[in-house]
Amino acid sequence: MQAAQTIAQEGLDAPTERQRAVLDAALALLVDPNETLTMTSVARRASCSKETLYKWFGDRDGLLTATVQWQAAKVRAVQLPQAGLDRTALAGALEQFAADWLRVLSGTTSVALNRLAIGQAQTLRGDLGRIVLENGPVAMGRRLRPVLEAGQAAGLIACDDVETAFRTFFGLVVRDLQIRLLLGDRLAPGETEIRREAMRATQQFLALYGAGTGQNAHHLQQEGTR
Repeated sequence: MQAAQTIAQEGLDAPTERQRAVLDAALALLVDPNETLTMTSVARRASCSKETLYKWFGDRDGLLTATVQWQAAKVRAVQLPQAGLDRTALAGALEQFAADWLRVLSGTTSVALNRLAIGQAQTLRGDLGRIVLENGPVAMGRRLRPVLEAGQAAGLIACDDVETAFRTFFGLVVRDLQIRLLLGDRLAPGETEIRREAMRATQQFLALYGAGTGQNAHHLQQEGTR
């Protein structure tokens, strides 16, 4: 239920169990090189009527958007303590987010979905590329922004621009993994490696942006003497 809860937390209706089965069927069609995603093909694969699909999702773009959101929602929303946020809790939240992100990105569904979106990006059917961009990296930024802002408010993160900080975190987490997978590299990080990479990215991010560390320590010291 966690992915459905994440969708609801972002202001969207959490899909029912039957709707989740339809979205899983749509994902399977999207990544199948021998299939094309249409309302008819989804209805057939999910054993439901087209009328039901139109009622739930509006049109094909609505179905595509809901499908990509369902995949992206596997990166869980981060839960922070209501009060007393400290560096340990912040690091734990960032590590959880990074590990979820790596699991989703390295999965065969996401790799196939991103390949398809890239292939369509410069065509008349570039709607999937736009949908993946808005509900993938852009949505991840929206989801992590409150965490970074909470870190700022608690004096744990020092940055002038949260968006820049997020993009740095994105680069530290993903590195070259996604492009290598898209180009056909067979590497498949296991759970131990994913957790290790998530910890590494978090430690490097906090070394760059953690208040009182590295360049930030020098910056804060200068600010204090003005």
